[in-house]
Amino acid sequence: MDDSDLPGPQARITSRLIDSLYTEAMLLADEARSYFDDAGRDERSTLEPFARVGFACESLKVTTRIMHIVAWLLTQRAIESGEIASREGRRPERRLGNAQDSDPAVIDQLPEAARRLINASAELYARVRRIDDGTVEAEVAQSPARALMGRLERGLVGDRSA
Repeated sequence: MDDSDLPGPQARITSRLIDSLYTEAMLLADEARSYFDDAGRDERSTLEPFARVGFACESLKVTTRIMHIVAWLLTQRAIESGEIASREGRRPERRLGNAQDSDPAVIDQLPEAARRLINASAELYARVRRIDDGTVEAEVAQSPARALMGRLERGLVGDRSA
């Protein structure tokens, strides 16, 4: 693979945005796990057989979306800290993974809590997809000083929480 196979320029994503999206994704992941593994069991048992299968499939889609988001955000953190080059971060295998869309007809048959989680994961995935697609035209070159500042900032923030 040569450089011509890489996607076009992408704007530098700030560590504040990365951290905010990461927190949102992790909170959603925890909420989804709690619902689909525990609270949703009673609701799932009251559904028709076809809807129960849809419920299981949608729970997997929610998990997949969140996993793709978190993996992409961790890549962005590595770019921001200088662990990997921006150019490497734009390689196809480091881009946001593809997640299957939900079927509205299936979602309509599910409990409200499940629909809310499905829609929240799809909305978050769509936002991250827009960022990954590079809605901003020009690439901002990251200076070595900025990369060092990002690593220091994350190190200091991590020390406070200990």
